[in-house]
Amino acid sequence: MATGTPYIVAAPSGAGKTSLVKRLVETTPGVVASVSHTTRPPRPGEQDGVHYHFVPPAAFEAMIAQGAFLEHARVFGHRYGTSRQAVLSKLREGLDVILEIDWQGARQVRERMPDSSSIFILPPSRAALRQRLTGRGQDSAEVIERRMAAALDELSHYVEFDYLVINDRFETALIELRAILIAQRQRRTAQLERHLELFHILLS
Repeated sequence: MATGTPYIVAAPSGAGKTSLVKRLVETTPGVVASVSHTTRPPRPGEQDGVHYHFVPPAAFEAMIAQGAFLEHARVFGHRYGTSRQAVLSKLREGLDVILEIDWQGARQVRERMPDSSSIFILPPSRAALRQRLTGRGQDSAEVIERRMAAALDELSHYVEFDYLVINDRFETALIELRAILIAQRQRRTAQLERHLELFHILLS
């Protein structure tokens, strides 16, 4: 049975990563998004098990000790982690799995899954980034400035990724993101794994 491909998708806060991944999963067959664990409290409208698995810090630490995470990191004072078993299970089903993580987690996944593909999403400008962070209407000016500084630091890690997508026009960025997945699926190794019987018949 063909296995799926793990995709790392990272971006600074406000670049539109979550919206792009959500639409990609909704419109592209064979793609699922990994649901991370986090110690932060839910934001308005977020559901446990849908947006994140919300767990207390003690439970998160226990999962680290058990080696349950494929990657984990601390972001804005809260812990985030990706379940190793959940990702491997989906990959074995032949599904492509998207991991929405930051550059810290991306480094860990690349080390443990060298066959993964990594994509970094950028905003079209600093002004657009600030506008998107401000437009959420959920954070104070102090929090926005902290997020802006963290976003600029995150941007400096773009060189570590395989692909870059600039999210200026949403639909264009979505097409580019989907094109990366389609191209990866046509790689010789992936096609051989998926259509091994066909190749035997054609070459026999």
